[in-house]
Amino acid sequence: MNVYDFAMKMEQDGKAYYEKLAAATKVTGLRNIFLGLAEDEQKHYEIFQALKNQQNPAMGESTALENARNVFERLIAEKAVSGSVRDDLEGYQHAMKLEAESFRFYEEIAIHTPVPGIKQLLSRIAGEERKHFNILQNVFDFVNAPNQFLAWAEFSNLDEFRNFGRDVDM
Repeated sequence: MNVYDFAMKMEQDGKAYYEKLAAATKVTGLRNIFLGLAEDEQKHYEIFQALKNQQNPAMGESTALENARNVFERLIAEKAVSGSVRDDLEGYQHAMKLEAESFRFYEEIAIHTPVPGIKQLLSRIAGEERKHFNILQNVFDFVNAPNQFLAWAEFSNLDEFRNFGRDVDM
């Protein structure tokens, strides 16, 4: 298996995983985040397919990060996180692990690629995969916030709860 086939398989697996997460969540905003990530993975797949066919692919800008930011703002305002979303914490952690492996893989390939155009493209894809990781980290932190609590008088951390839509008395 050459590097393009491996990268294409990785992108297909990522897309399928995000579609699975999207189907499993009842929160529309989170579903849209996962579907956006799946679309990005499809774009990456098409880029590697074009590279394999010795074509010069163009890479558009991803809107996943901006869309995720808007979703989190709405979710915080609505305080809408269902129990089923909280139950998916292991799934989010697994997706974060996959994204971390992806961006490390693309960064490593970019280092060893002698062709400047392909090196730049691989670096951009690695950057997008890193953004995906950050989005998933934010999803995980958001849905896991109710599981975190003040075990003792850690009053310096109270502002963190407000960031996740939790009201605290002072």
